[in-house]
Amino acid sequence: MTAEVLDAVEEFDVVIIGAGISGIGAATYFSRELPDKSLAVLEARDDIGGTWDLFRYPGIRSDSDLHTFGYAFKPWRHEAAIADAPLIKEYLHETVEENGLERVLRLGHRVVRAEWSTADSRWTLTVQTSDSAAGATRTRTIHAGWVFAATGYYRYDEGFSPEFPGRDDFEGRIVHPQHWPEDLDYSDKKVVVIGSGATAITLVPAMTTGEGAARHVTMLQRTPTYVMALPRVDKVALALTKLLGEERGYAVTRFKNIWTEHAVVKGLRTFPKAGRAFIRRENIKRLPDGFDVDKHFNPPYDPWDQRVCVAPNGDFFDAIKDGRASVVTDAVARFSKHGVVLASGEELEADIIVTATGLNLRLFDGMPIVVDGRQVDIADALCYRGMLLSGIPNWAMAIGYTTSSWTLKVSLMCRYFIDLVRHMDASGYDTVVPVAPSGTKRRPVMDLQAGYAKRGERFLPKQGPEKPWRMAMSYPEDARALRGPVADENLRFGARRAAAPAPGGRRATRA
Repeated sequence: MTAEVLDAVEEFDVVIIGAGISGIGAATYFSRELPDKSLAVLEARDDIGGTWDLFRYPGIRSDSDLHTFGYAFKPWRHEAAIADAPLIKEYLHETVEENGLERVLRLGHRVVRAEWSTADSRWTLTVQTSDSAAGATRTRTIHAGWVFAATGYYRYDEGFSPEFPGRDDFEGRIVHPQHWPEDLDYSDKKVVVIGSGATAITLVPAMTTGEGAARHVTMLQRTPTYVMALPRVDKVALALTKLLGEERGYAVTRFKNIWTEHAVVKGLRTFPKAGRAFIRRENIKRLPDGFDVDKHFNPPYDPWDQRVCVAPNGDFFDAIKDGRASVVTDAVARFSKHGVVLASGEELEADIIVTATGLNLRLFDGMPIVVDGRQVDIADALCYRGMLLSGIPNWAMAIGYTTSSWTLKVSLMCRYFIDLVRHMDASGYDTVVPVAPSGTKRRPVMDLQAGYAKRGERFLPKQGPEKPWRMAMSYPEDARALRGPVADENLRFGARRAAAPAPGGRRATRA
């Protein structure tokens, strides 16, 4: 492809990068609450949905109930509380249509560089758009007063795949779930799924059910994972909707589920031995008699040190109980001509190997972020209220919860963002940047021991030990922190223009 630079420069008050569930939600909030601000949503892919558009592996679904994973402003109308990707994408398209977001949405627009100028109080975004018909990649420039990065936290172009010895010896097909081939035929095939996270727990029952099912699927795990069966349909939610109506029933269900989930996570973390015993008992009820639960479902860590995986209606356990699937706990020694050789010496035969080995973490699609001519190392930044970054002006990011529904945190972030912009407008400010106190202790921003979190630590910002620099991971705590006073001593405001006196008689000064 050839490159063509367009001369036209567009100006926006706010640019949202990413049109996944976070970006679409943010665009709705901002267009409703900040109607006088010009807005654009830039999405690199050819459709909205983010995660739910990228992943195409069998059975892909949410791990959280859609009454909390969905938006507060839009009721979830389907019966299934734990929903498959097509239903989630349908929900997102409805949100775009109902809120007129087509006018601000730009598909096929990848932001490849962001540069901040303090002198101009604005971002300059370098954006690439592809024109397959013309065989060209066009580059355009967009200026923005604010950037709201809703890009997620993992690499879209590649998943994590360890270098297994003997990979080239295997005569079958090797597939990573992040790049699932449309033409993959696994009917009547022997499949080995390497991994034990949410993707593997989803794949095993999906590949052993219905027309075109695999002959047998073996989940090969090095370390066990906590797995809990939950109802796919929330009968209480259906009853509340019938009793109270769609809007009110959804709101009450959302409230119920937020606090139920909070209590469960807090309970498991406060009383890990009791939590471990409870999960073990529930697993035994669903597995075949004599199944070695302590070998295959007894992790060496406490509940919620890593995410607890969900099996809707116990479908994962049913696949094992019916003999359609099995679990092997061992390490991979190497791939062989016919499958996988384990550290124990056993060989698992396979026609297809699925490496459900996780994600590679990367914020903001890896784009360079430059502030006044200096490229910022994201890993050196501290998170302020879980959404602003120290040393980076007028830049917000959407990072959801790891122990609860992702979208719950995003809704709180958007409300704070709106309040912050209104505060700046009222006070004559056009720049804000968080500045951490000298000597603030730092620790990883993700409070999980999962492999992907540990691998990605060096690429992600850090958090401090106390508010507002500590990354809250519960909705009730964030609801208090993000609904409190908008400004504090950790924020430095600046004004390019002559400013009206700020509250308390202070005038805006350059940071």
